[in-house]
Amino acid sequence: MRGLSGWVVLAHGDGDGVVSGSLACAYIKTKGSACNVFFTHPVGIVEDLKSFTKQGDNIIILDIAVDELHKDELVKVLKARAEDGKVVYIDHHPLPEAFNALGEGIEFIHDSCCSASELSYRYFSGKGLDPEYGRVALYGAISDYLDETPWVRSELLKWDRRGIYLEAGIITQGLEGSRRDHEFKRKVVAHLSGNRLPSTLPDLVSRALHQAVVDEELRLWVKANVNVYGNISYVIDPDGSLGRAANYAMVYGGTLVGLAAESRGDMYVLSLRSRGGVDLNQVLRELSRRLNIHGGGHPYAAGARVKKEVFKQFLDELSNSVQPGNSK
Repeated sequence: MRGLSGWVVLAHGDGDGVVSGSLACAYIKTKGSACNVFFTHPVGIVEDLKSFTKQGDNIIILDIAVDELHKDELVKVLKARAEDGKVVYIDHHPLPEAFNALGEGIEFIHDSCCSASELSYRYFSGKGLDPEYGRVALYGAISDYLDETPWVRSELLKWDRRGIYLEAGIITQGLEGSRRDHEFKRKVVAHLSGNRLPSTLPDLVSRALHQAVVDEELRLWVKANVNVYGNISYVIDPDGSLGRAANYAMVYGGTLVGLAAESRGDMYVLSLRSRGGVDLNQVLRELSRRLNIHGGGHPYAAGARVKKEVFKQFLDELSNSVQPGNSK
């Protein structure tokens, strides 16, 4: 499928990415243009740029970490697109070493201080977006556990925080139950881009309520099925959120790192959580270079893609890398 001419938004499909996408679309509407939204991830961003955009498009990329193995090809594609259109890249994940996406026609807005939603709001409000969209940005910041920044604390004073947290919870839970339903996520983006309350979107509310039940069942399943391997606690193919399963594995396994793996053919898609000062992003980026895997993210919440044939080796090296004496 080819991208439509005009503005194309490529965003992560979680709460922070969807909210960031809605802020971008709200801004694009002020330009009198249509907003074409696609959802992607660090490993797929290069191919999705080639599939969903073309020369002459104005492109906005939101909340997509730069993959260690694809960084050079990503920069190459971005620079090519920037020859005939505008490219804006807004992200808050730690960057690979020696990464440089700066170039004529590319605006690279990066800061690990806060959520992509907060960075997006700052950027678009500086270009004329209604300040009341700060409420929408709060939903994304809360969804990504980045709700203690100076901007969030200040912005919350303008609203009833109980209502804001309710709405943020509806977005987070409703999207968690809609992982690959991109059409529904586009519906949510359109809804939020009008600065409408998440609780006024019935499908989102019903999905959020259902997800609450699923999450409780997941917690009990992880408690009964968690495996401990050295300094890692893990579960395979949980029926629910990988991120939540990884966190429950860490808690119930009593280790520094929790991991949840989902089978996809000959590959495991992993979500990891850590505590005790373990920097998962640094560990996974080092392992990605050694084992030729995809991995990275935030210090305490990250992801990876690992061939099943090297999963045991991955666990060995990961466990050795996160021994208590090695935590940051």
